[in-house]
Amino acid sequence: MGSFVLTNVRLFTGGADLTSVSNKVEITTKVDEKETTNYGSNGYKELIGGLASSEFAGEGQWEAGDPSMVDDAAWAQLGTLGGWSVGPVGAAVGDLAYFTKALRCDYKLGGAVGDVAPWTSGGKGSWPLVRGQFAHPPGTARTADGTGTGLNVGAVAAGQRLYAALHVLSVAGTSTPTITARVESDADNTFASPTTQLTFTAATAISGEILRTDGSAITDTVWRLAWTITGTGPSFLFAATLGIG
Repeated sequence: MGSFVLTNVRLFTGGADLTSVSNKVEITTKVDEKETTNYGSNGYKELIGGLASSEFAGEGQWEAGDPSMVDDAAWAQLGTLGGWSVGPVGAAVGDLAYFTKALRCDYKLGGAVGDVAPWTSGGKGSWPLVRGQFAHPPGTARTADGTGTGLNVGAVAAGQRLYAALHVLSVAGTSTPTITARVESDADNTFASPTTQLTFTAATAISGEILRTDGSAITDTVWRLAWTITGTGPSFLFAATLGIG
C-alpha cells in the first residue's frame, strides 16, 4: 500500500458505527523506554522496552437519540471496557484493521455559537493493539446462518493470541432475533474440518464484544467468522475484525 489520502476511515466502538459522524481518528501505540545505562555502556545510554500502551482518539459531528449514535454510545460506554476497531482504508473483508479492548475514558461535546455541534472522545487500550483484518463488512445484512470469507491470518505461536472483535450495528425482526457469532480456523481455505476457537455472546441488540484465545499455540493458518441466526424475520448488520497479537 502506497501513500493515500484519508477519505474512508471506519470507526467502530461497541455497537456504534461512527464513520459518518467522525472527521478525525488517531491511533497511538508506544513502549515505555527504560534506561539501563551503566559503567560498561561506553559512554552511551542503553535502553530496554518497558510497558506498552495504546490509545484511540476521535472527533466529529454530534448526534443523539439512538444506541447507534455517538452521544448514546459514549454515555453508555464511559468508564467501561469494550472493543474499538479502526480501518484506515475501509471495512471490506481483508482490509487492514487496528483494534483493541479499550477503556472509554473521556467524552467532550459542545462548541461556539454557529458551530456544527462537535464531539471528541477517546479510549485507552487495556489489551495489546492488534494489526489485523476485517473479517465481515458492516454493510452486508445477514438473515440466516452463514460463514464468512477465509483469511490467511497465519498460525498462532505459543504465547500469542488470536484476537477478534464483533460490532453488532443493527438488529431487526420479531420473536427475539438473535445472532451468535464465532471464529473458526482450519489448515486451509476449504474448511473441511473447521475448529471453533472463539464464540461471542448471543446478541439480541446493538452491542459489541472483543475476545482472545488463551495463549496456546494453534497451527491452523486460515480463519473466518461464522454465525447462527434465530428469530422470525431476523436481519443483522455487523462488522468484525481479527488478528494475531
